[in-house]
Amino acid sequence: MKQIMALLITWLFISAVLAQKIKVDIIITGAHIIDVRNGSIINNRLVVINAGKIIAITDKIKLINYEVSTLVNADGKYIMPGLWDMHVHFGGGDTLIEENKNLLPLYIANGITTVRDASADLSQYVLQWRDSINQGSMLGPRIFTSGPKLEGYKSIWIGDLEVGTIDEMKAAMDSLQKIKVDFVKITDNTIKAGIYLAAIREANKRGMKISGHVPYSLTMKEVTEAGLSSVEHLGYALKAGISNEKQLADKIADGTLSNKDAMPLILENFNKDTAMSIYRLMAKHGTAVTPTLSISYITSYLDKDDHHNDDYLKYIGKGLRRTYDWRVQRAVQDSREAIVLRHRVFEKSASLLPLLQQAGVTVLAGTDAGYLNSFDYPGLGLQQEMVMMVKYGLTPLQALQASVINGPAFFKIINEYGAIEKNKRADILVLNSNPLHNIAATKEIDAVIVNGQYFDRHALDNLLLEIKTKAAAGN
Repeated sequence: MKQIMALLITWLFISAVLAQKIKVDIIITGAHIIDVRNGSIINNRLVVINAGKIIAITDKIKLINYEVSTLVNADGKYIMPGLWDMHVHFGGGDTLIEENKNLLPLYIANGITTVRDASADLSQYVLQWRDSINQGSMLGPRIFTSGPKLEGYKSIWIGDLEVGTIDEMKAAMDSLQKIKVDFVKITDNTIKAGIYLAAIREANKRGMKISGHVPYSLTMKEVTEAGLSSVEHLGYALKAGISNEKQLADKIADGTLSNKDAMPLILENFNKDTAMSIYRLMAKHGTAVTPTLSISYITSYLDKDDHHNDDYLKYIGKGLRRTYDWRVQRAVQDSREAIVLRHRVFEKSASLLPLLQQAGVTVLAGTDAGYLNSFDYPGLGLQQEMVMMVKYGLTPLQALQASVINGPAFFKIINEYGAIEKNKRADILVLNSNPLHNIAATKEIDAVIVNGQYFDRHALDNLLLEIKTKAAAGN
């Protein structure tokens, strides 16, 4: 009888323990947790994930408290938040909808769990993809999109909103808010300088972030003080380093000087102290910069590498590859002098990166990847971008911060992202080596967790195979 009672008590105890176990989706054990905020490493902890969120960072001994669907043994691996690419494009017209859609899992396979779409001509589809991904019905990175960008009349860009008056600009803003864009994009092809500045102020008044190219007819001081949220492409920061920027802008505005002819003058008259004073002003006003070094380097040095043998082309659809021809043909037509100039412009522009960092300007990691931008590949491009950031003066930690800290901070959602800690979204990379020692380690992906889904290396390879097959078939 005593033995039966003892067995009954033991059974009741085990049942009680099992009943108390917390059911969760994923637990990661054994990893080195990288704190991207300060570069420290945390070891011997459990990362507990449920419903797409981190619900606990706890001691390994607490594993017995959980009933887990997927247990990830990450001994010797490094984990960090998923990467953000803060400048991508989906475009090329209705015939390329599926090819653009196929890029979404390509980002996931390369560890990019969030992208900022800086607009093209497929906005209605990108908005649908954004919502489907947020609802969990489509695989892809979380998308923040501008919708159609603002431009002037007869712009070269397809699919933008052309405005020539204040009323038209405000109506365009109304339309963007109606479709619930995440920010506003403005470019500099034909838009009037006054409308450009008014659009920045209007976006700020409506509580909307606004990023853009900067017209050479305006100074960096003018657009910064107007409230531009981010400057897209590092080259625009170059002209801030000349003391007579206002006079140069006026000459461009009245047509006595072209942008092309202005560049040699900018290179010859660049002054570090002048530039730093403007960069400190940008930092004060919160104007960020997305350098997009990778696309600038690729197009500047097409004479050295035409990229036609790139292995990564197998993941890019044939139609998207054809959109690369525009930039390639322009580069082929350049004279020897023009080629030397574009090399000089790139190298000088890239040298500004540590100056911006030193001045306190927020640097955003973005690629310009997608359609039109030759050989600037979705997924791989961000890894190359961060390698170039380090090559031209940032530390590996600063390059990582430009992606996983500054990205969500731009949208004021850093409370949800940017760290492996309780209550953050569980967008996580599992890496084979430490990117703080070598930034190229972001390519060494062992697994990706995104939107509550776990993809081990085998699953990621299957994704890549599927993307490659679709690209070859033209689907």
